[in-house]
Amino acid sequence: MIKEKRILALDFGEVRIGLAITDPLNLFAYPLKTISNDENTLQELDKIIKENNVVKIVLGNPLKENGTESKISTLVRKFKAKLESKFLLEVELVDERYSSEIARQNIIQTVVSTKKRKDKSLVDMNAAYVLLQDYLRKKLSEHG
Repeated sequence: MIKEKRILALDFGEVRIGLAITDPLNLFAYPLKTISNDENTLQELDKIIKENNVVKIVLGNPLKENGTESKISTLVRKFKAKLESKFLLEVELVDERYSSEIARQNIIQTVVSTKKRKDKSLVDMNAAYVLLQDYLRKKLSEHG
């Protein structure tokens, strides 16, 4: 049986990285988890990429309101280069200006526990989900 190919989205942060992944048909995105951004990041991503047969990475690039590069964009570009050389996969940068805010709003609407709402890792993986769902929606409209 041929394993389905999936797309992995990363919401890069200096402390944590939120992850989301597509379903096997690449129609829907799902929040996956949040990992620490530390010396084990690439090792952890390697495991996830292999387990899920990831063929492409969508990496959020937090641009400024006016569309220009932000301070963290430089770190995101360095991280992109690391990912490409380590995994030999296509890594596509996508504008993620509002993904964290949309994720926060989604959490407020869907998570009942106030304590859980304050969990930053929940926001990170949901921000990755928002950017991946948006990416899939744009791809679908381009082909459809």
